[in-house]
Amino acid sequence: MATFVQKPAEVEKKWILIDAEGLVVGRLATIIANRLRGKHKATFTPHVDDGDNVIVINAEKVVLTGKKYSDKKYYWHTGYPGGIKERTARQIIEGRFPERVIEKAVERMVPRGPLGRRQMKNLRVYAGANHPHEAQQPTVLEVAKLNSKNTRSA
Repeated sequence: MATFVQKPAEVEKKWILIDAEGLVVGRLATIIANRLRGKHKATFTPHVDDGDNVIVINAEKVVLTGKKYSDKKYYWHTGYPGGIKERTARQIIEGRFPERVIEKAVERMVPRGPLGRRQMKNLRVYAGANHPHEAQQPTVLEVAKLNSKNTRSA
């Protein structure tokens, strides 16, 4: 019995649509990262991009547990001395690009390197309910029904 190794030419990619309204960010990001990597498939091969294309809508309506909405900070550096900047999750979600909260959460769960960067290109996040990928006929994944903890209860 030999170990199965999938070749890049044999990969079949599906399109998956996820509605993020009311879902917890970390749990949603875990599901998205696993789908992007292809770990949900029996044909998973670590060095091949065999994950699916994921479309996330309603990213602005995502929720965080505890006090993360006001306390969680995202840092970046401008490149200049003393140039460290920070922004809270609330400022980002209520700001111009609320989809970045989900993108950053998933990006930090995908391996760093050329393969991880290629897999992140298969993720499309939209703040509103509209997306331009109707032609791909994505299948809807009901994340809220997978586990009751995936939605915010109180």
